[in-house]
Amino acid sequence: MFHKVVVIGNLGGDPEMRYTPSGTAVTNLNVATRTSVSKERTPECPDGWKESYNGRNWELTTWWRVTAWRQLAETCNQYLTKGSQVYVEGEVSGQATNGTQYPRVWQDKAGVSKASYEMTARVVKFIGGRGERAEGLGPEALEEPPPGFVEEDEIPF
Repeated sequence: MFHKVVVIGNLGGDPEMRYTPSGTAVTNLNVATRTSVSKERTPECPDGWKESYNGRNWELTTWWRVTAWRQLAETCNQYLTKGSQVYVEGEVSGQATNGTQYPRVWQDKAGVSKASYEMTARVVKFIGGRGERAEGLGPEALEEPPPGFVEEDEIPF
């Protein structure tokens, strides 16, 4: 079986890039997505939601911790900044226990338990900056080869 997750949102901060001990580039992105519903359709505020800036809607922000690897990581780090709008396609990643994957659970500074939505990016499309279409930001879409992918010239025959 297979699953794919698509997230379209804005970066909440600049990309954070590092290298593994073996020299593989890895970049983390914090991507915010927003769901909203009009007050006309839903007069009472849904539990956990807040009023939008314009006062006409209820909204809920979901944060995604996105991890990009190799060339995709380097390009994201080079071209993206806080506020950049991105389309990200990949798989959910999390904490594996006995062959089942769960959201990663952690505690904030106040000791309150939280869970995070995490994904490994396979495709990142640079849509633009805050509310605008970005011009000349580099490749429109970058794709990470699937795990186990081997370039033709790396095949030993």
